[in-house]
Amino acid sequence: MPPMTPTEAAGWLRHGWDGEPPLGFLGYADGTPVGYAEYSTSTWDNLHLAWLWIGVHPDRRRRGHGTELLCAMEERARSEGRTSIGVDGWDTAPCEPFAAAHGLVRRSAEVVRRQVMAEVDWARVESLHAEAAAAAADYELVRRTGATPDEDLAALAEITAAINDAPTDDLDIEDEVFPPARVRDYETAMIGQGRVLHRVLARHRGTGAPAGHTVVVVEGERPHLGEQHDTAVARDHRGHRLGLLLKTEMLLWLREVEPRLEQFDTWNAESNAHMVAVNELLGYRVVGRMLDFQRDVRDAIRRDPDRPL
Repeated sequence: MPPMTPTEAAGWLRHGWDGEPPLGFLGYADGTPVGYAEYSTSTWDNLHLAWLWIGVHPDRRRRGHGTELLCAMEERARSEGRTSIGVDGWDTAPCEPFAAAHGLVRRSAEVVRRQVMAEVDWARVESLHAEAAAAAADYELVRRTGATPDEDLAALAEITAAINDAPTDDLDIEDEVFPPARVRDYETAMIGQGRVLHRVLARHRGTGAPAGHTVVVVEGERPHLGEQHDTAVARDHRGHRLGLLLKTEMLLWLREVEPRLEQFDTWNAESNAHMVAVNELLGYRVVGRMLDFQRDVRDAIRRDPDRPL
């Protein structure tokens, strides 16, 4: 994965994903930073949960630093009344043994796929777009760069909530809540991290009802890199190939307005068969797999402080 730039990292610690930035921690040994942790919670929903990220420098692993960082984050979660922690880890050899040693149970898996613009079969994309547009003739598409006008925020919040229908496997999580203020906070966060936000929306021609959207953000400092964020279709408007229409429309638009864009990544639950099928149809390729772990932290697990992990 491309490393964060200092500007992007500062924006992440200032804004987070949607206005609730993580708390960032550095772990030191003998005055040298050896690892870091992020501690993320929400005030909108999932008040029982804290989500963590733990990282240790490759040269300083298997000396207990990861354990110390994890224990500190667990204690913080308990002190705040959170009953569950979630932790992500790349699907590599050390990941699951570390999780098992700390009582973390694997609950889900996400796959990271990459759209490489030089590899796109544009004739196929145009053909798929035409087929999807014919199936979705009752809908119009709207392209928008940057922040959403205030008068459209409520409708966008309604579409955004459709992401709750995506599979979450065995994770102990509640549906997320998306009032207009939170949607605005997401846009502010992306722009505050120096990213250019592109959104394609679908609206029903007869009623004007919001039907779906897809979002891609492109880095301002490194315009060759981007990320695919939400793609969602409202439940009452499914069955018209809107997901494929939105994604192909976005690709064709990016070809026009982001000529320096070389690649962008998307994350999907491995079990999200519908969206995975769409991404594979468009030529995304797998670049990594992330495992999601959880456990109840009301009872701390006893650990041997001398055991290297």
